[in-house]
Amino acid sequence: MNKVWAEVCCEIPAAMVDLVADYLVELTGNGVSIDNLEVDTFSIDTIRESPVKTVRGYFAPGDGLDARIAELEQFLREHGPRFGADSIPTPSVTMIREEDWATGWRQHFAPARIGRHLVIKPTWEPFAPLPGDLVIELDPGMAFGTGTHPTTRLCLEALEEIVAALPTADASPLAVLDVGTGSGILAIAAAKLGARRVVGTDIDPDAVVVAAENCTLNGVADTVELVTTPLAAIPGVFAVTLANILAEDLVRMAGELAVKVATGGFLVLSGILREREEYVIAGFTATGLSLRSARHDGEWSCLVYRRGA
Repeated sequence: MNKVWAEVCCEIPAAMVDLVADYLVELTGNGVSIDNLEVDTFSIDTIRESPVKTVRGYFAPGDGLDARIAELEQFLREHGPRFGADSIPTPSVTMIREEDWATGWRQHFAPARIGRHLVIKPTWEPFAPLPGDLVIELDPGMAFGTGTHPTTRLCLEALEEIVAALPTADASPLAVLDVGTGSGILAIAAAKLGARRVVGTDIDPDAVVVAAENCTLNGVADTVELVTTPLAAIPGVFAVTLANILAEDLVRMAGELAVKVATGGFLVLSGILREREEYVIAGFTATGLSLRSARHDGEWSCLVYRRGA
């Protein structure tokens, strides 16, 4: 029998999205979804930004549900004025089946070209590749990561450029570490781009299951090792380490991330709001890595560091 969830929808100012999303993750212990209220297209590239967005959190129904929603309402009342919202609509509650939660977003996930050669294609969509295309078939399931979000796009673009610039005369196998692998998209891309050893780690066992399915679907299961092992316990160093997670977690893990970067290797940090970019840079000043570039897409930032040869 399918599990039933209480889907709680909050209509809030767009600038408040990250604050509310982080709070809902903490309050529910589950993932959230964010909707643009002006979606009138099936192409992700033409979605218009809206001043008001819907953040959806998912609660397991039970005796404590009313108390948690009351906490959420209080949070919105307290923080809304900071974002120009003196009054925020009362969150709505809808009971849904887990299968509806897991698949309802699919209508907005279309094939997307990223960088020079990478193409992210949902498993249920037809696509005719061009010569040289590296197609990643993806079914994110309940895990985060379709490749369409700017944080993932920035990471993929940086990864492709780094791999393309590495010396071809180096006979050592390219090793890549993907921290917070989610759906496995970055790990799969690394393998498609030529990495011979890829390790993807995530604290969520369900994400690792989904990532493993996607690796098998893309024919890279023999190259990608997926684990729930803590970062500090993963052996070895890597030519490229990728971390597409929250800015606060990046800074908290700065030392652990830095020691995984091989001499001459790269560390790619994404998931950073531009307003938090300087905060992350400051958090990595003592790591011994040098900042090589910062790239941006809208309100998001991606930082590329390198360990000197």
